[in-house]
Amino acid sequence: MSVVSVKVDKEIKDKMMKYKDRVNWAQEFRRFIEDRIKQLEADENFKRILEALEGASWSVPKGFSKMSVRENRDSS
Repeated sequence: MSVVSVKVDKEIKDKMMKYKDRVNWAQEFRRFIEDRIKQLEADENFKRILEALEGASWSVPKGFSKMSVRENRDSS
C-alpha cells in the first residue's frame, strides 16, 4: 500500500481528532477515493461507448421500431 498525505485546516483536524474513536479516517478517505475513481471510470466508459455509437457506420431502417412493436403486439 502507498501513502498519500492530505492537508486540512487546523480546525478540521481538531474536529477529526474529536471523533477519531468513532471514525476510521484513513478508511473513510480510502473508500471515498475508490468510489470517486469508480465514478470517473464509469463516466469515461460511457463517453467512449457514446462516441463509438455516434461513429458507427450501421443504421436501423426507418420505421423499424414501430414495426417491431406492432409485430410484438400482434403476436400476443
